[in-house]
Amino acid sequence: MPETAAREAHTVRLEPSGHTFTVNPGETILEAALRQGVGLPYGCRNGACGACKGTLKSGEIEYGEHQERAIRPEEKAAGKALTCVVKPLTDVVYELRELTGAKDLQIRTLPARVEKVETPAEDVRVLYLKLPAAERMQFLAGQYIDILMKDGKRRSFSMANAPHDDQFLQLHIRKAPGGAFSKYVFEEMKERAILRFEGPLGTFYLREDSDKPAIFVAGGTGFAPIKAVIEHMFHNKMDREIVLYWGARSKSDLYLPDLPPKWAAEHPNFSYIPVLSEPKPEDQWTGRTGFVHQAVLDDFPSLSGYQVYACGAPAMTDVAKDSFLSQRELPEDEFFCDAFTYSVDPKK
Repeated sequence: MPETAAREAHTVRLEPSGHTFTVNPGETILEAALRQGVGLPYGCRNGACGACKGTLKSGEIEYGEHQERAIRPEEKAAGKALTCVVKPLTDVVYELRELTGAKDLQIRTLPARVEKVETPAEDVRVLYLKLPAAERMQFLAGQYIDILMKDGKRRSFSMANAPHDDQFLQLHIRKAPGGAFSKYVFEEMKERAILRFEGPLGTFYLREDSDKPAIFVAGGTGFAPIKAVIEHMFHNKMDREIVLYWGARSKSDLYLPDLPPKWAAEHPNFSYIPVLSEPKPEDQWTGRTGFVHQAVLDDFPSLSGYQVYACGAPAMTDVAKDSFLSQRELPEDEFFCDAFTYSVDPKK
């Protein structure tokens, strides 16, 4: 292949939609798709989560840096590829389920003022960000924003508010050892601080063209985007069955303990199962224990008729996906994931 191939524009044709778009020199397939309003699935955008995985049907591509957990060597050998890190060396045909929900949303860079901060748990802060008076951001429940830090780095946080409740953007921040942004939030941030962010981003949102019952699996602050999606479903009076599993180490890590029971009392189609992996003696916990994905396996002999939305650490989301698909007949295209991935620039 000539060295100039990667410096030429190439065409990508998507299957099964038949849509085509042009990838400029130096762009990844995902960057080009986002620039032209083509709705491709993605999460981390840095080769760490695997949400943008598709199949190369023809043509040649050049791989960028990525984590092996996002796409295994045997998957690459079978033609699988991540749109967020590959650049076409020729015109290519790429098989990937195209999305329609996010493609019409404008990604913008905006300032926001920290209007209010709540501390529901010792190591969790809830930020309420207020946009300028004349601004509102259109987004889908479950999407995230990138906080733009002064050193040029980004930190990604899911929005915990649903689109109908957009007076403030709500972020749930857990204190992370060595985390630059969480250190700022917990130790340095002044009242009414101004932040800059880019958004909305991500493809973790409800597939509203389905009427299948939905199982939500949250780990820790992975509850944030799931909260947004569930509140969106309630607001739009969707009558789909909703089951929420929220996993945490100890009772205090279920940092909004009264909210899911309130939902359950108000909505007959909603049920809630909290699961603790390491309850403390003082918790006096009588509920479910162990790993949160195992609770789902224990409760459902088959997931063939369900959709699953999982958000949390990769250790949880990876094993949840593998076990639900291999042991409980969940169709692969009915598992939706937002993994809190860490690479050069940590997510969440």
